[in-house]
Amino acid sequence: MLVTGAAGLLGRAVLDALTGVQVTALDRVDPGDLRADRVVVGDAGDPAVVKRALADVDAVIHLAAIPAPTLDTPLAVFGGNTRATFVVLHSAALAGIRRVVLASSMSVLGLAWAQVPLEPVYLPVDIRHPLQVSDPYALSKQADEATAAMVARRHGMAVTALRFPFLGGNDRLLRRSEEFHADPASGALELWSYLHVADAAAACLLGLSAAPVGAHVLFVAAPETLAPYPTEDLLAAFLPGVPTRARFPGRTLPVDLEPARRLLGFTAARSLPLGPRPLGSRTLIEEEPA
Repeated sequence: MLVTGAAGLLGRAVLDALTGVQVTALDRVDPGDLRADRVVVGDAGDPAVVKRALADVDAVIHLAAIPAPTLDTPLAVFGGNTRATFVVLHSAALAGIRRVVLASSMSVLGLAWAQVPLEPVYLPVDIRHPLQVSDPYALSKQADEATAAMVARRHGMAVTALRFPFLGGNDRLLRRSEEFHADPASGALELWSYLHVADAAAACLLGLSAAPVGAHVLFVAAPETLAPYPTEDLLAAFLPGVPTRARFPGRTLPVDLEPARRLLGFTAARSLPLGPRPLGSRTLIEEEPA
C-alpha cells in the first residue's frame, strides 16, 4: 500500500487505520514518526520519486496536494496538484496497480473559495450538481476527477475520488462548530459540512476494498451539519433562493450521501453532540464529544 501526503492530517489517520498491511509513506518531508514500513521523501509530482515509492505496492491512496487556494500561487496550487495526481495515477497504472483512492473535495463545487457571488443550484447537492469553478484549487480537483476517469477507463482500474468536506479530530471540529455558532453565515457555502478524520480514513480504506472497476466520485461527510441550528432554518436565512428537493429535519446535511452508502457501505460513525438550537441561541454544546 502506498499513501501519498502521508504526513498530513488525513495521511496520518490513514496510516493509523492500516493494520497488518505493508505500508509505504510518501511525503515531501519525513517527520520521523510516520507509522509506515518505508518512507520515501520527495514530490508526488516527480515520476522518479513516485516510481520508487510504488515498488512492491498493490494499491494507492493519493492524498498529496496543496489543500487550499490561499496556500500558494494559483499556478502552484493548480499545477502542483494536477501534476501530482497525473503522475501518481499514471505511474500506478504502468506498475500494474488496479486499485486507487484519491482525495477530491467538496470545494470542487466551486462554492467554498468563490470570489464571486455563487450559491448551490439546488439542494441536496449530489454528484450531478453543476460545478461552478472559479478558483485554482477547485479547478485542480475538477481536473483530478477527470484524470481518475481517464486512467480508470484506459487501464481498467478501480479509481474512487472522495469529495471530502472540512476534516478534523474532535478539537478541530469543535473549534469549527464554535465559528459556525458565532457566525452561521460563514458556513453556508460549505453547507456546514464536516467529517471526522478517522471516518475519512475509513472511507479511504472502503474505497480500495469495496469499489468495483471504473471511476467513482462520491461525497463523504457526516450526515448532520456542524452548525448547532436546524438545517431548514439555516437554509431559509442564508440560502433562501436555492430550490430544495427534500426536507432536512433537525441538522440533516443537505448533501446526498446515499451513493457512498450504496457503493462502499460507508456511513460516518463519529459526530459532535450539538443542538439543534433555535437560530441565534448562544448555547453550543451539552457535553464533550466522545
